[in-house]
Amino acid sequence: MSARVRKFFTYLLILVFGVLLGGGFYQVLPSQADTVPNDSVIAQNVPETETPSRQSITNRFVSFAVEQVGDAVVRIDTEKVVTQTNPFADDPFFRRFFGDDFFQNVPRERRLRGQGSGFIVDSNGIVLTNAHVVKQADQVSVNLKDGRTFNGKVLGADSVTDLAAIKIEGNDLPTAKLGNSDEVRVGDWAIAVGNPLGLDNTVTLGIISTLNRPSAKVGIPDKRLDFLQTDAAINPGNSGGPLLNDRGEVIGINTAIRADANGIGFAIPVNKAKSIYPRLVEGKNVSHPYIGIRMVTLTPDLAKEINNDPNSGLLIPEVEGVLVMQVQQNTPAEQSGLRRGDVITKIEGTRITSAQQLQRLVENSNVGERLNFTVRRGNQMETVAVYPAELDDFS
Repeated sequence: MSARVRKFFTYLLILVFGVLLGGGFYQVLPSQADTVPNDSVIAQNVPETETPSRQSITNRFVSFAVEQVGDAVVRIDTEKVVTQTNPFADDPFFRRFFGDDFFQNVPRERRLRGQGSGFIVDSNGIVLTNAHVVKQADQVSVNLKDGRTFNGKVLGADSVTDLAAIKIEGNDLPTAKLGNSDEVRVGDWAIAVGNPLGLDNTVTLGIISTLNRPSAKVGIPDKRLDFLQTDAAINPGNSGGPLLNDRGEVIGINTAIRADANGIGFAIPVNKAKSIYPRLVEGKNVSHPYIGIRMVTLTPDLAKEINNDPNSGLLIPEVEGVLVMQVQQNTPAEQSGLRRGDVITKIEGTRITSAQQLQRLVENSNVGERLNFTVRRGNQMETVAVYPAELDDFS
C-alpha cells in the first residue's frame, strides 16, 4: 500500500474516532441531571395521572372541602301535632244547621312535618342545628348520609341566637371540624352543605359578601346576632347546615334568607355557636342581658331632621350616639332613670356610635352587672347606672 493511501486511512480513522468520542460526550450530559434535585425533571418521568398536580388540587378545592365534612352533615325531619279548633263548633246556629254529627266528625288534630339540616360535632352523637328547625317538635329524626336514621332528643334550644343541640344514640360517628369565624374575611370562599327543598346532600358555592350583618337589618329584630352574609345559594331546608371555608372547616350555621332577594343568605358565626352549645347540651338556659329601650342610631343629620319636625316633640343635640326612642315600663332602663330623647354617647367609657354596637355591648355584659351610661340630655351630660336583667323575664 502506498504511503499516500496509508496517510488517507490514518486521517479517516482519526476523523471517525473524533466523531464517536463527541457523540459519547453528548449522551453523558443528561445523566448528570439525575444527581441534581430538580422537581421539573422528576415530574417529567412520572405519568400525570399517578400524581395529582397542585393545580388540579386547587381546581377541586370544593370537592376536598366537602369530603372533610360530608358524612357529618345530617337531615333533620320533624313532626308535631297541632290541635285544631272549629270557630263554628260552639255556635248554636251552625250546630242546628249542620247537625252535631258534622262537628264531631271534623278532625281535631293534624300532623305538621318539617325538614332542616344539621351537623355532628361530637362522635357520641351531639348535633347542632337551628332552634327554629326543631321548635315545638314532638318527634325528631336524624338521618345520616350513609342511610342510618336515629331518634333525636332536643337537649336545649335558644331562640334568641337560633341555635339548638340534639342528642342521638351513636358511637364513633363522623364529625365536622369547627373553624374560627373571627378569621373570616370578605371575599373568602363559602361552601353551603345541606338538604334544601328535600334534595339531600346538596353543595353550593359562593363567597363571604359581608361580615357582622346585624339581625335587625336582615329583618329579624327578635334575634341578637351579627350574621355572616354569603351569596352561596341557601334555600328552605338548608337551615342548620354548615357553611364551610375552603379547608372544609365549619365557619357558620346557615339560618336565614331574604325572601325578596336572590343570592343573599345569612349564617350564624361558628364562634357564637361554640360559646353557646355547651350550655345547650347541659340543658341550661342561655343568658341574654336586657335593659328595655327602643333605640335608633343618631347622626347630626338625623338630629336636625327630628328637630325640624314639629310633631316629634323632641329637641335633640346634633351629635353622634344612640337616641332613646322609648323606655319600656318596669324595665332596668326605666328603673335607672333613662328617658325618651336621651342620647347615649358612651358605655363604660367606650364611645357608642350605633344601636348595633350598644346592643352588642349589653349582650356581652352580665345580668345584674352595673353599666355606666354617659347620656346627653339636652345640654347636660349625665352618668346613668343601668343594671341589665334577664331577657326571658320580660318575654
